Amino acid sequence: MITSTGNSQIKNVINLVKKSKDRKAQGLFVVEGKKMFEETPRDRLCKVYVSESFEKDNAGCLSGCEYETVSDEVFAHMSDTKTPQGVMALVRMKEYGLEDMLGKPSPLLMVLENIQDPGNLGTIIRSAEGAGVDGIIMTAGTVDIYNPKVIRSTMGAMYRMKYTYVDKVADITDIFKRNRITAYAAHLQGAVDYADCDYTKGTAFFIGNEGNGLTDETAALADTKIIIPMKGQLESLNAAVSSAILMYEAARQRRG
Repeated sequence: MITSTGNSQIKNVINLVKKSKDRKAQGLFVVEGKKMFEETPRDRLCKVYVSESFEKDNAGCLSGCEYETVSDEVFAHMSDTKTPQGVMALVRMKEYGLEDMLGKPSPLLMVLENIQDPGNLGTIIRSAEGAGVDGIIMTAGTVDIYNPKVIRSTMGAMYRMKYTYVDKVADITDIFKRNRITAYAAHLQGAVDYADCDYTKGTAFFIGNEGNGLTDETAALADTKIIIPMKGQLESLNAAVSSAILMYEAARQRRG
C-alpha cells in the first residue's frame, strides 16, 4: 500500500490530472469515481488506484481487476474532487479521425469552436450521445476533452462518442462539401429560424465560444446561419443549451 504523497506514482497521477501536456505526452488521462470506473472499457485501463476504505467496501466492483491500494489520506491528496469516492484509473486515450464520423449516410456532427468551460463541453458530449450525434469536432482552442471536469460531466458518454480536434473549422469545410454535409452556424444574426431547416440530410452544427460566439471567419463558412428565437431580455443561450436544442431538433426530424 502506498502511504506517502511523495511517491513517484502519486506525483505522476497529480500531473496527469492537472496538466494537459503530461496527458498528451503519456497518452493517458485520469477518471475518478465508481461510475466512471465501471464504465471504462477494461482494454483501455492502464492503472487503477483505490483507497484503503474503498477496497474494503467494494470487493465486487474490483473483481478481476489489478489495482494499487493507497491510504485514504494519499487518495484525498491525489483526488480532483472535494468528496473523493475512493477509486481512480489511468485510461488510454483513443484517437478518431473524420473518416470515423463519416462512415454512415447523412451523418450528424457537432463542430465546437473555442469552447472554454469544461462543464459545457462535457454536457454537449453527453447530450450528443443521447441525440444520436455521429461525431464531435473541436478546434484547437477548445478545452481539453481529457480535463477531469469534462470527463465527469460526460457521465461516461465520452467512451461512446467519436471526437477529434482540428486547428480551425476552415480545415474541414471542404470535406463537408465533398460529403454533402450542410453546415449550420448558430448565430445571433442568423436569418433563419432553426426549426425551419431540414436536418435529415448530412448536417453539421457550428457552436461558438461561450462569451464571443463563433468567429466571423467560421460563421462565414457555414451554408446557413440559424437562430434560436428567445423571449425576454436574454442576449444569448448557454453553449451547451443551444447545442442540445439543435441536436434534439435534428434527432426529432430523423425519427420521422
